Amino acid sequence: MTIEQPAATSRRSAVSADWSREQWLAYADRLLDSARSYASPGNARITFPGEEGGYGRAVDGLEGFARTFLLAGFRLVGARGEGLDELADFYRRGVVTGVDPDAADRWVRLDEHAQAKVEAASLALVLDMTRPWIWDRLDALTQQRVIDYLAPVVGDSTYPKTNWLWFRVVVQTFLRSVGGPWSAADLADDLALHDSLVREDGWISDGPERAYDHYVGWALHVYPVLWSRMQGAEELAAGRTAADVAGLDRFLQDAVALVGADGSPLIQGRSLIYRFAAAAPFWVGAFAEVPSVPLGQLRRAANAVVAHFDEHDVPGDDGVLTIGWHHEWRELAQSYSGPGSPYWAVKGLLGVALPADHPVWAAPAVPLPVDAADQLRVVRSAGWVVSGTQADGIVRVVNHGTDKAAAGSLVGDSPLYARIGYSTATAPLADERAWEQPLEQSVALVDATGRATHRAAMELVDVRVQDDEHGRLGIAASRSHAHWLTPRPSPHRHGSGLAGDVELAGVVTVHSLVRGPWEVRLARVESLEPGADPASLRLRVGGWALAGDTAAGDTAAGDTAAGGTVEKSTSDASPVAVANGLRSSIRPLLGQGEPRIEVRRDASPLGAEAAVPVVEYPVAVGEWIATLIELTGAPSAAATETSVALSGDASQTTVSVTWPDGTATTSRLAHPGEAPGAIR
Repeated sequence: MTIEQPAATSRRSAVSADWSREQWLAYADRLLDSARSYASPGNARITFPGEEGGYGRAVDGLEGFARTFLLAGFRLVGARGEGLDELADFYRRGVVTGVDPDAADRWVRLDEHAQAKVEAASLALVLDMTRPWIWDRLDALTQQRVIDYLAPVVGDSTYPKTNWLWFRVVVQTFLRSVGGPWSAADLADDLALHDSLVREDGWISDGPERAYDHYVGWALHVYPVLWSRMQGAEELAAGRTAADVAGLDRFLQDAVALVGADGSPLIQGRSLIYRFAAAAPFWVGAFAEVPSVPLGQLRRAANAVVAHFDEHDVPGDDGVLTIGWHHEWRELAQSYSGPGSPYWAVKGLLGVALPADHPVWAAPAVPLPVDAADQLRVVRSAGWVVSGTQADGIVRVVNHGTDKAAAGSLVGDSPLYARIGYSTATAPLADERAWEQPLEQSVALVDATGRATHRAAMELVDVRVQDDEHGRLGIAASRSHAHWLTPRPSPHRHGSGLAGDVELAGVVTVHSLVRGPWEVRLARVESLEPGADPASLRLRVGGWALAGDTAAGDTAAGDTAAGGTVEKSTSDASPVAVANGLRSSIRPLLGQGEPRIEVRRDASPLGAEAAVPVVEYPVAVGEWIATLIELTGAPSAAATETSVALSGDASQTTVSVTWPDGTATTSRLAHPGEAPGAIR
């Protein structure tokens, strides 16, 4: 098969022009109009079509109401209520019904299901934002019922130690403002928990695990700013808001660099079905008036993200957000996801709460960082090297510090967190097989039965940008206790890797050198477990997975990958996968590597067929192998022969690379025990 590769500029089509404020309002109203057509008789539940969620239909209906209530609140605030009486009346009636204990479509109570604690935060936040149009027009009985409905949050110690802390803070702040019960001790504990999760450069971990994903922006940075604007919050903040805004400002400097030129956010982390919620931190930056990122760039970034999905027909003709990415793909859901869950996406439309006279709407557009120039930076907290290339608009992340696992634990690799690479143009494989057997963007020991090892929880060894006479490149490294996993069944899947029975394989160290679209990946098996026979093992390196309705590949190995057809070529030993104008290739540089392409069906949210270039090496303990990995959407160009040379000993190793564009670099590799990024 042959798939034509379009010009690089095609990946920019989604953000060719900024939306006017009227276009933002039209997009928001389309979602609201559709949602209201799925309301229950009393308007308290909005149950979208689709398979029942893991928590049942009653929770599905509450999610549908509460999450679209967020968007209704944004609309009312941005319009100052003008011309939206019908919208306010609809949701006000839903509140009356929701807290009526005798109503057939009442809300699930907080003491009936934990998910109600999540939705209660949206209810409380919007009731606070829209007091003149909803809360102040509720009768006294309904107001008391709302207070009674929310009151169980007080003193509840069962909230997970994650972004959920803000659900309790927001609800108790609202309760306090309307004469309801609240606890100063609860608020102090929750704010202290938030502070304990703050990491370097404005990043925040979603809990004690190494969990860096979109929740950093759409929850852990959004809520502090919106909370600070709630009635009475200034008295509770005790001067902390300036620090919260400073952290947001620093985070946004990285966040704007993680948006692809086509508007795609990074396809990494759980709850990806929330899609354009990834635009929320840019809007909240405008609310907070952050000093370092211009209003025009914040609006541009938010616009790019939402427009990306609009260009891919999200929502569909029926105006409903499905469980998926560009289209419905239920494998992307977590066990808690139901048909109303995707509507947390409306956080990305927070900008409609900014009135027409807000300066963000008149600010001159500022290009995304990847539009302006090639990008190379590190996110130290997450252990990421970020490489964006202007020629094709793709942003790539090479990951050596994020796995959504506790340090020192041995669990399965989550495809959403623990892969070595993520990008704005590719998605990790996320079917059941991918959770059990790492393939793409991995370095794994593979036994005779085909079992592949996992690397969580890896140890971050290095993360830095080298910028000296030897050249500019990103460098990151990690070491892992590679282990096979026999997973145990679990009804609760929240994005973490699988738990199960562990069999240790050995210690593997991986270093990534990153320039533009390329990564030179160095790997070494430091040791094997007693009794392990290296002759029975292979060291497999996986490249970028490309997906589409069809995928094409060529390889000198002459293999036909199971599950699809792969084109053959004997031109070189560099397997290439091609799909949707993208090229993913891999090439062994050191070691006796055997390349091929693996094809997976129904494994990716981006298409029915996915192709992954891989190289397998014989295992030789203590010896380095090196692999060149490339992802590009730019037209092919003449390339220089790539080479790698290592010198030194166990205490100090130097690597010299001649890259495909002819650039030569020399770097010293860090070793375990050195502080990550300490080498200069």
